[in-house]
Amino acid sequence: MKEDHDQLEELYETYFHDVYQYLFYFTNNSSEAEDLTQDTFMRVFKSYHSFKHQSSKKTWIISIARRTAIDHYRKRKLISLLPDVLLNLRKSEEGLPEEEMEKNEEWEMVQAALSKLKPDYRNVVILRGLREYSVKETAEILDCKPSKVKVDYHRGMNLLKKLVGNSNYKAVLVNERKIQ
Repeated sequence: MKEDHDQLEELYETYFHDVYQYLFYFTNNSSEAEDLTQDTFMRVFKSYHSFKHQSSKKTWIISIARRTAIDHYRKRKLISLLPDVLLNLRKSEEGLPEEEMEKNEEWEMVQAALSKLKPDYRNVVILRGLREYSVKETAEILDCKPSKVKVDYHRGMNLLKKLVGNSNYKAVLVNERKIQ
C-alpha cells in the first residue's frame, strides 16, 4: 500500500508541470488548468492499475489530461484552446526594449492566428510546437496515427502563415522556430 502511494506521488511530482502547462494552453485560464490538473491526476490514480505500459507514462497521463479537458468543455460547451496570456509564459530575452516590443507584437499576431485554427490543428501545434512532444508521443496523446500528426502539423503551420499574412511572413517564420 505504501509502495503504491509512493509511486503515485512520484507520478504527480514528475508530470504535474507537463499536465498543468498542457491544460493551461488548452483552457486559457490558470484556475481551470489547476482544477483540471487535479481532476486529471485523480483519474490517473484511479486507473493506474489498468495502465498497460503500451506507451510512456508521460503520454498516457497527457492523453488523460486531454480527455479531462474535452469532457470539461463538453459540459460547458466552450472551445478555447490557446490562451491570450501565453505571451506571459514566454521567457523574456535580453535585448533592447524596442526589439522586445517588436517580438512581443509579432508573437501576439501569431498567437491570434493560432486561436483561429481548428481544434485538431491547435492541439497538434500545442503538443508538437509549444510542448515539443515527438510525433509518436503526440500521436499517442491524441489517439491517432503519426501520419495524421505530421499532416495536421504541416497544414496547421501553413494556415498559420496564411492567417498572419504575406507581409508578416517573417514573423511566422521567426516564431515557427520557437514552436516547432
